Amino acid sequence: MLLKTLGLFFATAIAEILGCYLPYLWLRKEASVWLLLPAALSLALFVWLLSLHPAASGRVYAAYGGVYVASALLWLRWVDGIKLSSLDWFGAAISLLGMAIIVSGWKAA
Repeated sequence: MLLKTLGLFFATAIAEILGCYLPYLWLRKEASVWLLLPAALSLALFVWLLSLHPAASGRVYAAYGGVYVASALLWLRWVDGIKLSSLDWFGAAISLLGMAIIVSGWKAA
């Protein structure tokens, strides 16, 4: 269950980041206003993916936060080309550990 949840969270994070990144390109990088359409679709996909989890929404959001941190740092590295520090990687690992702890308690709750 943990791997399935992790995969779903990463897909959710990519949808959210893309949904925010495309308007950024339009606002700051003078890209086409038409980027707002796929941005809106991406954010709708984000909401739908987040609703697929069986746990209470507060737990899902808390666990998702850890995956979002790691995903945002990977986006920073791969899309923006920023080199990550060892502290960035360490922080991402701690965030993912927190997500794993929260998800492992879903059955007990």
